[in-house]
Amino acid sequence: MASLRCFLRSGKNAVSAVLRREFHRTPPAAVQVTVRDALNQAMDEELERDERVFLLGEEVAQYDGAYKVSRGLWKKYGDKRIIDTPITEMGFAGIAVGAAMAGLRPICEFMTFNFSMQAIDQVINSAAKTYYMSAGLQPVPIVFRGPNGASAGVAAQHSQCFAAWYSHCPGLKVVSPWNAEDAKGLLKAAIRDDNPVVFLENELMYGVPFEISEEAQSKDFVVPIGKAKIERQGKHITLVSHSRMVGLCLDAAAVLAKEGIECEVINMRTIRPLDAEAIETSVMKTNHLITVEGGWPQFGVGAEILARLMEGPAFNYLDAPAVRVTGVDIPMPYAKILEDNSIPQIKDIIFSVKKTLNI
Repeated sequence: MASLRCFLRSGKNAVSAVLRREFHRTPPAAVQVTVRDALNQAMDEELERDERVFLLGEEVAQYDGAYKVSRGLWKKYGDKRIIDTPITEMGFAGIAVGAAMAGLRPICEFMTFNFSMQAIDQVINSAAKTYYMSAGLQPVPIVFRGPNGASAGVAAQHSQCFAAWYSHCPGLKVVSPWNAEDAKGLLKAAIRDDNPVVFLENELMYGVPFEISEEAQSKDFVVPIGKAKIERQGKHITLVSHSRMVGLCLDAAAVLAKEGIECEVINMRTIRPLDAEAIETSVMKTNHLITVEGGWPQFGVGAEILARLMEGPAFNYLDAPAVRVTGVDIPMPYAKILEDNSIPQIKDIIFSVKKTLNI
């Protein structure tokens, strides 16, 4: 009987030890947040942190935003902080710039950046140039944000990428996040910045969930503007992109990895100021470069990166010409099959990588 008790006791302890071991080996459940919710959190936290911050734009308040990015903010902060405007981009962008000059910190939402063309005089001449023209006496702390680039089935007038347009202008900072962590950290940094920031989101990314780190869940979390991020380490070729195209580069890299080709994928995060050092360092390691963007090729983001590379120390490390993968040089067609062939696809990136590596 004593031996039986001893056996049962030892068995119970063994089971307990196994259960304990299994429990500790189970990773904690990762927190997933969509890009939409990450942007919402960023605005909510900054509205709460600083009473000078306010949001204005079309349908941002009672309707919770055209894409529901501002969901719940009007109910929480009221009419003075979350302001619905008429359909007049030039008008409400001008009001926002004036408010920034008066000491507030506005977030000006464009329902799509295609509509910012109505307000481009306010963005460029009023917001971007005032700090310089006032000899540093008049800062303009404002964020212009909204969806940018190609969506789906909205044709030529609603499918443009404005990354190159706005990054051409000194006085602006231009930010283009990819995942939820980028979106939250960069938007918070943009709101706190004393310079005008053009914050380019992507409509197709709003509903995409991403795992975010414990650090990113903090109200103090910010991603510094002007710093790129290596999303995947590699040794054979460097892929540089921003916004939704980062995901396509990672997908292409996963396919190529099965064939023994290791791509280093750089998420630019900021278009202006451009983190040229991160790109040069990577090219010095991989000796090959491809840029990927959804915008048009002429005078585009990729064109600027290639020019910088030509002028800098990394040029001598290239073993093949640097290559751009871009949107096609035409207005966006409406038909889906033509639309798909007008913006970069995973197969286009894979083809360019193999061609560059002469495989």
